[in-house]
Amino acid sequence: MLRPWFRPLERCFGRLNGGDGLLWHLDLKPHASGDFSIAVVQANHSLEDQGQVLTSPSATYVGVYDGHGGPEASRFVNSRLFPYLDRFASEQGGLSADVIMKAFNATEEEFLHLVKKSWLSRPQIASVGSCCLVGAITEDTLYVANLGDSRAVLGRRAMDGRAVEAERLSTDHNVAAEEVRKEVAELHPDDSHILVYTRGVWRIKGIIQVSRSIGDIYLKKPDFSVDPLFQQFVSPVPLKRAVITAEPSIRTHKLKPQDLFLIFASDGLWEQLSDEAAVDIVFKNPRAGIAKRLVRAAINEAARKREMRYDDIKRIGKGVRRHFHDDITVIVIYLDRHRHHDHDHQGHVRFNGSSYDCTSAPVDIFSYNSDESEDPLRVVI
Repeated sequence: MLRPWFRPLERCFGRLNGGDGLLWHLDLKPHASGDFSIAVVQANHSLEDQGQVLTSPSATYVGVYDGHGGPEASRFVNSRLFPYLDRFASEQGGLSADVIMKAFNATEEEFLHLVKKSWLSRPQIASVGSCCLVGAITEDTLYVANLGDSRAVLGRRAMDGRAVEAERLSTDHNVAAEEVRKEVAELHPDDSHILVYTRGVWRIKGIIQVSRSIGDIYLKKPDFSVDPLFQQFVSPVPLKRAVITAEPSIRTHKLKPQDLFLIFASDGLWEQLSDEAAVDIVFKNPRAGIAKRLVRAAINEAARKREMRYDDIKRIGKGVRRHFHDDITVIVIYLDRHRHHDHDHQGHVRFNGSSYDCTSAPVDIFSYNSDESEDPLRVVI
């Protein structure tokens, strides 16, 4: 009898996928020029991915934040970046690449301040970081800004009108790519050991694969890495200067009628699916639950590589599951250029007096499922 009442709530707040307590999804929800869908699956002991969509009548913001070394940096970005975007856009009369750059810089600076403030009680927070992928749509303009190796891919109708083409809109800042290794080496001509091949992959100083991030302060501020307090928790890293940066790649794209949808996802998806395969799945399947379908396709591929089934993997608990796949966050944004939706104001948050509808995935899927209390911003006070 309760089901008819419960179903509208699922559309607004998402739900857990039956049988997999580490998967959460929101089937479909409107934004200013279409619909969007979100899904997240947790593999780590604490969910290190965070994802959110913020909508208003005039703009849509999309964020995917893939943390590493712990969940604190991605949770921090999840709470700070969009307010900065809104504030600077208001101050400068609209969204622009400069506004986005300022929002990234302010988020990085505030996280650095948090590290300094927390230093005596939690010095290891200097080793926590997050990739950061943001999409911002206003009228017919899309901005994509990226740090790290999360990825935005456009699905565009092909010339024949029957097929779909994939176009990558972000740059992977990961030294697995030869061009990124070349970029890093050219930035550090005096350091012949800036890139080290270890544990089967290339890493900067033998430590990290991404060359840009929010956080990872000990790889940006050498004074932190040599502090004896920090070295109680993390092996010393002899640095003369920063080896990674927080400067995003920003791309501006004018939306066209043949642009059908966007996929924003953490690298957990792209480790399993090609750009073309993901776009093909979205193009050929119904909208409702499409983000969950992509997550399940990735898990199925991870299972296939280990000669397992999806049903086998979904019975594996958090932490151990990381041996089979990463945390995965997927947000699909459909681009229906001339659609308009009426928004009610229940549950809206306010920035600078403006009303927005903000949809965020649970900060931790396991805790959300088990009703365990978990402060989403443990160290962010």
